[in-house]
Amino acid sequence: MSRAVSYYLFSLVLIVFSQVSVAAGPSLASCDELTATGNSEYPPFLWRDKQNSMQLQGANRIIMDELSHRIGVPIRLQHVGPWSRAQSEVKAGRIDLMAGAFYTNNRADYMDYFTPVILYTQSVVWQRKATPFPFQRKEDLQGHWGVTVINNSFGEQFDRYAKDNLNILTVASLAQALKMLATNRVDYVLYEKSPAQAYAGLLGLSDELEAVEPHVSSEGLYLTFSKASACNTPGLRHRIAIALRDMNQEGFMEQALLDGVSTWSLKNHQALLN
Repeated sequence: MSRAVSYYLFSLVLIVFSQVSVAAGPSLASCDELTATGNSEYPPFLWRDKQNSMQLQGANRIIMDELSHRIGVPIRLQHVGPWSRAQSEVKAGRIDLMAGAFYTNNRADYMDYFTPVILYTQSVVWQRKATPFPFQRKEDLQGHWGVTVINNSFGEQFDRYAKDNLNILTVASLAQALKMLATNRVDYVLYEKSPAQAYAGLLGLSDELEAVEPHVSSEGLYLTFSKASACNTPGLRHRIAIALRDMNQEGFMEQALLDGVSTWSLKNHQALLN
Protein backbone atom coordinates (compact mmCIF):
# COMPACT_ATOMS: atom_id res chain seq x y z
CA MET A 1 0.00 0.00 0.00
CA SER A 2 1.38 3.36 -0.99
CA ARG A 3 2.08 6.12 1.51
CA ALA A 4 -0.57 8.31 -0.18
CA VAL A 5 -3.25 5.61 0.15
CA SER A 6 -2.33 4.98 3.79
CA TYR A 7 -2.59 8.68 4.59
CA TYR A 8 -5.98 8.85 2.86
CA LEU A 9 -7.40 5.90 4.86
CA PHE A 10 -6.04 7.28 8.13
CA SER A 11 -7.65 10.66 7.42
CA LEU A 12 -10.94 8.96 6.57
CA VAL A 13 -10.94 7.08 9.89
CA LEU A 14 -10.31 10.32 11.78
CA ILE A 15 -13.22 12.03 10.03
CA VAL A 16 -15.61 9.14 10.77
CA PHE A 17 -14.50 8.98 14.42
CA SER A 18 -14.99 12.73 14.82
CA GLN A 19 -18.50 12.54 13.37
CA VAL A 20 -19.43 9.66 15.68
CA SER A 21 -18.11 11.56 18.70
CA VAL A 22 -20.14 14.65 17.84
CA ALA A 23 -23.29 12.63 17.24
CA ALA A 24 -22.91 10.88 20.58
CA GLY A 25 -23.04 14.24 22.34
CA PRO A 26 -20.94 15.45 25.27
CA SER A 27 -19.43 12.87 27.55
CA LEU A 28 -19.62 12.96 31.32
CA ALA A 29 -15.91 13.75 31.31
CA SER A 30 -16.72 17.13 29.76
CA CYS A 31 -19.03 17.83 32.71
CA ASP A 32 -16.53 17.74 35.53
CA GLU A 33 -18.41 20.64 37.16
CA LEU A 34 -22.05 21.72 37.25
CA THR A 35 -23.28 25.28 37.66
CA ALA A 36 -26.40 26.18 39.62
CA THR A 37 -28.33 29.28 40.58
CA GLY A 38 -31.62 30.27 42.20
CA ASN A 39 -33.62 33.10 43.70
CA SER A 40 -31.07 35.24 45.56
CA GLU A 41 -33.75 37.01 47.61
CA TYR A 42 -35.12 33.88 49.19
CA PRO A 43 -34.02 33.46 52.82
CA PRO A 44 -33.86 31.08 54.57
CA PHE A 45 -33.57 29.10 51.32
CA LEU A 46 -31.04 31.30 49.45
CA TRP A 47 -29.49 34.72 49.89
CA ARG A 48 -26.31 36.73 49.35
CA ASP A 49 -24.23 37.79 52.34
CA LYS A 50 -23.21 41.00 50.58
CA GLN A 51 -24.74 42.98 47.72
CA ASN A 52 -21.66 42.54 45.52
CA SER A 53 -21.17 38.86 46.35
CA MET A 54 -21.77 36.11 43.79
CA GLN A 55 -21.90 33.44 46.52
CA LEU A 56 -25.24 32.13 47.77
CA GLN A 57 -25.98 30.91 51.29
CA GLY A 58 -28.96 29.18 52.89
CA ALA A 59 -30.80 25.89 53.19
CA ASN A 60 -30.68 25.21 49.44
CA ARG A 61 -26.92 25.80 49.47
CA ILE A 62 -26.53 23.17 52.18
CA ILE A 63 -28.58 20.74 50.09
CA MET A 64 -26.59 21.44 46.91
CA ASP A 65 -23.27 20.95 48.70
CA GLU A 66 -24.40 17.56 50.02
CA LEU A 67 -25.76 16.57 46.59
CA SER A 68 -22.41 17.48 45.03
CA HIS A 69 -20.62 15.23 47.51
CA ARG A 70 -22.94 12.29 46.84
CA ILE A 71 -22.80 12.37 43.05
CA GLY A 72 -19.07 13.11 42.98
CA VAL A 73 -19.39 16.21 40.79
CA PRO A 74 -18.63 19.76 42.03
CA ILE A 75 -21.66 22.08 41.91
CA ARG A 76 -20.87 25.79 41.73
CA LEU A 77 -23.89 27.66 43.11
CA GLN A 78 -23.81 31.33 42.15
CA HIS A 79 -25.82 34.52 41.91
CA VAL A 80 -26.43 35.54 38.30
CA GLY A 81 -28.90 38.40 38.80
CA PRO A 82 -32.59 38.85 39.68
CA TRP A 83 -34.96 35.88 39.72
CA SER A 84 -36.08 36.57 36.16
CA ARG A 85 -32.43 36.54 34.98
CA ALA A 86 -31.75 33.30 36.83
CA GLN A 87 -34.60 31.61 34.95
CA SER A 88 -33.35 32.98 31.61
CA GLU A 89 -29.83 31.66 32.24
CA VAL A 90 -31.13 28.17 33.02
CA LYS A 91 -33.50 28.24 30.05
CA ALA A 92 -30.60 29.08 27.73
CA GLY A 93 -28.45 26.31 29.21
CA ARG A 94 -25.75 28.70 30.38
CA ILE A 95 -26.52 27.47 33.93
CA ASP A 96 -27.13 23.75 34.45
CA LEU A 97 -29.28 23.53 37.59
CA MET A 98 -31.96 25.60 39.30
CA ALA A 99 -31.71 25.18 43.07
CA GLY A 100 -35.38 25.62 43.92
CA ALA A 101 -38.31 26.32 41.60
CA PHE A 102 -42.07 25.78 41.68
CA TYR A 103 -43.58 23.58 38.99
CA THR A 104 -45.30 25.31 36.09
CA ASN A 105 -46.06 24.00 32.61
CA ASN A 106 -44.03 26.80 31.07
CA ARG A 107 -40.93 26.00 33.11
CA ALA A 108 -41.33 22.29 32.39
CA ASP A 109 -40.81 23.13 28.71
CA TYR A 110 -37.18 24.03 29.37
CA MET A 111 -36.31 22.27 32.65
CA ASP A 112 -36.39 18.65 33.83
CA TYR A 113 -37.84 18.37 37.35
CA PHE A 114 -36.40 16.01 39.96
CA THR A 115 -38.58 14.33 42.55
CA PRO A 116 -39.05 14.34 45.46
CA VAL A 117 -39.22 18.08 46.13
CA ILE A 118 -36.34 19.45 48.17
CA LEU A 119 -38.52 21.65 50.40
CA TYR A 120 -42.01 23.16 50.68
CA THR A 121 -43.04 26.80 51.04
CA GLN A 122 -46.28 28.75 51.41
CA SER A 123 -47.21 31.85 49.43
CA VAL A 124 -49.28 34.46 51.27
CA VAL A 125 -50.83 37.90 51.00
CA TRP A 126 -48.90 40.64 52.81
CA GLN A 127 -50.76 43.76 53.95
CA ARG A 128 -50.12 46.92 55.93
CA LYS A 129 -51.12 46.47 59.56
CA ALA A 130 -52.53 50.01 59.68
CA THR A 131 -54.85 49.61 56.69
CA PRO A 132 -55.82 45.96 56.22
CA PHE A 133 -58.65 44.74 54.02
CA PRO A 134 -60.70 41.53 54.52
CA PHE A 135 -59.10 38.49 52.95
CA GLN A 136 -60.35 34.91 53.07
CA ARG A 137 -60.13 33.79 49.46
CA LYS A 138 -58.47 34.85 46.21
CA GLU A 139 -61.65 36.62 45.04
CA ASP A 140 -61.15 39.13 47.89
CA LEU A 141 -58.12 40.50 46.04
CA GLN A 142 -60.25 41.86 43.21
CA GLY A 143 -60.43 45.64 43.19
CA HIS A 144 -57.07 45.97 44.99
CA TRP A 145 -53.62 46.56 43.53
CA GLY A 146 -50.92 44.01 44.32
CA VAL A 147 -47.27 43.51 43.50
CA THR A 148 -44.90 40.55 43.25
CA VAL A 149 -41.50 39.76 41.76
CA ILE A 150 -41.09 39.29 37.98
CA ASN A 151 -41.68 35.71 36.79
CA ASN A 152 -42.83 34.55 40.22
CA SER A 153 -45.39 31.74 40.32
CA PHE A 154 -48.00 30.72 42.89
CA GLY A 155 -49.12 27.50 41.26
CA GLU A 156 -50.87 26.95 37.94
CA GLN A 157 -54.41 27.42 39.28
CA PHE A 158 -53.77 30.70 41.08
CA ASP A 159 -51.60 32.04 38.25
CA ARG A 160 -54.44 31.54 35.75
CA TYR A 161 -56.95 33.23 38.04
CA ALA A 162 -54.62 36.15 38.72
CA LYS A 163 -53.94 36.70 35.03
CA ASP A 164 -57.66 36.97 34.24
CA ASN A 165 -58.99 38.72 37.34
CA LEU A 166 -56.36 40.54 39.41
CA ASN A 167 -54.27 43.69 39.11
CA ILE A 168 -50.76 42.61 40.06
CA LEU A 169 -47.67 44.65 39.20
CA THR A 170 -44.25 43.02 38.89
CA VAL A 171 -40.92 44.42 40.07
CA ALA A 172 -37.33 43.18 39.99
CA SER A 173 -36.82 42.55 43.70
CA LEU A 174 -38.65 41.52 46.86
CA ALA A 175 -37.21 44.50 48.74
CA GLN A 176 -38.76 46.87 46.19
CA ALA A 177 -42.15 45.16 46.49
CA LEU A 178 -42.20 45.39 50.30
CA LYS A 179 -41.17 49.06 50.20
CA MET A 180 -44.01 49.78 47.75
CA LEU A 181 -46.48 48.25 50.19
CA ALA A 182 -45.05 50.12 53.17
CA THR A 183 -45.33 53.46 51.33
CA ASN A 184 -48.95 52.84 50.30
CA ARG A 185 -48.19 52.48 46.59
CA VAL A 186 -49.95 49.11 46.45
CA ASP A 187 -52.50 47.33 48.65
CA TYR A 188 -50.74 44.00 49.05
CA VAL A 189 -47.67 41.93 48.20
CA LEU A 190 -47.88 38.33 47.01
CA TYR A 191 -44.84 36.30 48.00
CA GLU A 192 -43.62 33.27 49.90
CA LYS A 193 -44.04 33.65 53.65
CA SER A 194 -40.55 32.83 54.97
CA PRO A 195 -38.49 34.92 52.52
CA ALA A 196 -40.81 37.94 52.79
CA GLN A 197 -40.79 37.68 56.57
CA ALA A 198 -37.00 37.59 56.56
CA TYR A 199 -36.71 40.62 54.27
CA ALA A 200 -39.34 42.60 56.18
CA GLY A 201 -37.19 42.18 59.27
CA LEU A 202 -34.03 43.17 57.41
CA LEU A 203 -35.73 46.31 56.05
CA GLY A 204 -37.15 47.26 59.44
CA LEU A 205 -40.75 46.77 58.26
CA SER A 206 -41.86 43.95 60.56
CA ASP A 207 -43.97 46.33 62.67
CA GLU A 208 -45.70 47.74 59.58
CA LEU A 209 -46.41 44.66 57.46
CA GLU A 210 -47.99 41.30 58.17
CA ALA A 211 -48.84 38.06 56.38
CA VAL A 212 -52.54 37.17 56.49
CA GLU A 213 -54.21 33.78 56.41
CA PRO A 214 -55.22 31.65 54.64
CA HIS A 215 -52.21 31.12 52.41
CA VAL A 216 -52.64 31.50 48.66
CA SER A 217 -50.79 28.31 47.80
CA SER A 218 -48.45 25.69 49.22
CA GLU A 219 -45.90 24.58 46.67
CA GLY A 220 -42.91 22.30 46.52
CA LEU A 221 -39.48 23.66 45.66
CA TYR A 222 -37.87 21.40 43.08
CA LEU A 223 -34.33 20.97 41.88
CA THR A 224 -34.37 21.24 38.08
CA PHE A 225 -31.96 20.54 35.22
CA SER A 226 -31.85 22.77 32.14
CA LYS A 227 -32.88 20.82 29.06
CA ALA A 228 -30.42 22.96 27.08
CA SER A 229 -27.49 22.01 29.33
CA ALA A 230 -24.80 19.92 27.66
CA CYS A 231 -24.47 18.01 30.94
CA ASN A 232 -28.13 16.90 31.03
CA THR A 233 -27.67 13.19 30.36
CA PRO A 234 -29.78 10.21 31.51
CA GLY A 235 -26.90 8.86 33.56
CA LEU A 236 -26.29 12.06 35.50
CA ARG A 237 -30.01 12.66 36.01
CA HIS A 238 -30.30 9.18 37.49
CA ARG A 239 -27.42 9.76 39.92
CA ILE A 240 -28.94 13.05 41.07
CA ALA A 241 -32.40 11.49 41.49
CA ILE A 242 -31.02 8.63 43.61
CA ALA A 243 -29.05 11.04 45.81
CA LEU A 244 -32.08 13.31 46.35
CA ARG A 245 -34.24 10.31 47.25
CA ASP A 246 -31.74 9.12 49.83
CA MET A 247 -31.31 12.61 51.31
CA ASN A 248 -35.06 13.01 51.61
CA GLN A 249 -35.49 9.64 53.33
CA GLU A 250 -32.70 10.47 55.78
CA GLY A 251 -34.37 13.76 56.80
CA PHE A 252 -31.49 15.81 55.41
CA MET A 253 -33.76 18.40 53.76
CA GLU A 254 -35.61 19.28 56.98
CA GLN A 255 -32.35 19.68 58.88
CA ALA A 256 -30.95 21.87 56.11
CA LEU A 257 -33.97 24.16 56.43
CA LEU A 258 -33.49 24.43 60.21
CA ASP A 259 -29.82 25.26 59.65
CA GLY A 260 -30.76 27.86 57.03
CA VAL A 261 -33.21 29.55 59.41
CA SER A 262 -30.59 29.56 62.18
CA THR A 263 -27.91 31.06 59.93
CA TRP A 264 -30.24 33.79 58.64
CA SER A 265 -31.36 34.67 62.19
CA LEU A 266 -27.72 34.95 63.28
CA LYS A 267 -26.96 37.15 60.27
CA ASN A 268 -29.81 39.52 61.20
CA HIS A 269 -28.73 39.60 64.84
CA GLN A 270 -25.19 40.55 63.86
CA ALA A 271 -26.51 43.24 61.49
CA LEU A 272 -28.48 44.79 64.34
CA LEU A 273 -25.37 44.86 66.56
CA ASN A 274 -23.26 46.59 63.88
